[in-house]
Amino acid sequence: MLLPPKVTTRAFERLAEIGAATQGQALRIAVEGGGCSGFQYEIALDTPGADDLVLEGNGEKVVVDTVSLPFLENAVIDFTEELIGARFVINNPNATSSCGCGTSFSM
Repeated sequence: MLLPPKVTTRAFERLAEIGAATQGQALRIAVEGGGCSGFQYEIALDTPGADDLVLEGNGEKVVVDTVSLPFLENAVIDFTEELIGARFVINNPNATSSCGCGTSFSM
């Protein structure tokens, strides 16, 4: 049985700040082939699909498609603000390495 990803309170708060739910949108986290390390994260606002795993908090939603779910087992989806900018980040215990951009990884 897969352990679903977790979403931090800060990530849900950021989604509320940008009004995702009021626009009928959720934060979609997907894994696709490509990037400099083999896989890359796709993070975007999107409409939830019928087969998506839906994670809810603070009135907001984060969705993961069934193909991406095994790659995100037990991952933590967070939001960070640093000097270089603010962004959603994924701390993935399944990734064996990642590149400097933070969106590409290998398993």
